[in-house]
Amino acid sequence: MLAILLLHANEVVAADRLIDLIWGERPPATAPKALQVHVSQLRKVLAPKDGEQSVLVTAPPGYLLRVRRDGLDLHRFENLVSAAHRALAEGAPADAAEALAEALALWRGEPLADFRLEPFAQLEIARLEEMRLAAKADAAETNLALGRHSDAIAELEALLARHPTRERLAHLLMFALYRSGRQADALDVYRQVRAALVGQLGIEPGADLQEMQRKVLAQDDSLRWVPARSRSVPNNLPMPSTSFVGRAREVARVGELLRTHRLVTLTGPGGCGKSRLALEQAIAALPARPHGVWLVELASLGDGALVATTIATALGVKEDAELTASEATIAAIGGRSALLVLDDCEHVIEG
Repeated sequence: MLAILLLHANEVVAADRLIDLIWGERPPATAPKALQVHVSQLRKVLAPKDGEQSVLVTAPPGYLLRVRRDGLDLHRFENLVSAAHRALAEGAPADAAEALAEALALWRGEPLADFRLEPFAQLEIARLEEMRLAAKADAAETNLALGRHSDAIAELEALLARHPTRERLAHLLMFALYRSGRQADALDVYRQVRAALVGQLGIEPGADLQEMQRKVLAQDDSLRWVPARSRSVPNNLPMPSTSFVGRAREVARVGELLRTHRLVTLTGPGGCGKSRLALEQAIAALPARPHGVWLVELASLGDGALVATTIATALGVKEDAELTASEATIAAIGGRSALLVLDDCEHVIEG
């Protein structure tokens, strides 16, 4: 009975409805009396402290269980998912990712696990599982928005294996794979999902998924990841004048390294695109580096002794009588979530 009332928290549940849910279509003649006994016992368990309102109250034609909005994990989950949706709509995927991670952490095993065989629980179990699946798909979408394509792939592959006809999951997975330089794998996802839809349901993929396949085949520029530029993050990054295509595998790899290492060095012959790749990654890092992302151009610098001063100037840090340029820079960004990109530094590396 408590489970039923919690599923309808702050709503009046009619006594006749409770009887039907507890005893089924053919309740015993003693059901009304037995229900009153259950209510009495439950009130003792939920007895309020002195001065507090009763939690379980009689409210014709039945009973109402009072629950604070944050007093039920389901309500907290719904609030956090709604907050994530608002954050995404406002262009704040990092905030959305944090809210969704907190929401999904509330889950412990399967919903209503102790009542899986009860008739009253069947529709609710399906509804709750659908809510969790949708939140997991939302979390994968925020990972894509943040450029964490590799993180999204593992979760989406597991979800699609359990739900092989879910086109939204396939759509997101194709995005993640393509942006990780795995065009063939993205197309294979389409083939597998189409086979499942035709074989199990007798239908073709929807228009959105078919369009995704067409874009992957054509290497459509619209599939390229372009992160939102956050004005709230301090930075001096220039806006690229051209699109960045054909380097998806390198982009994914450098992104992974930046998340796990404090220092990442890009090497290669002159003109191979190191600076452009570094700029692309710096832009991508904006949502995850709230204390700033700065690009420091060192190509024109002839004296390695001026590196520290050049960096401090780019950051807007001023040295004084007590702090050198290096010390002032460390004081400004040391220990903070920031990213510093030093371009063309090989000739002044000793500085």
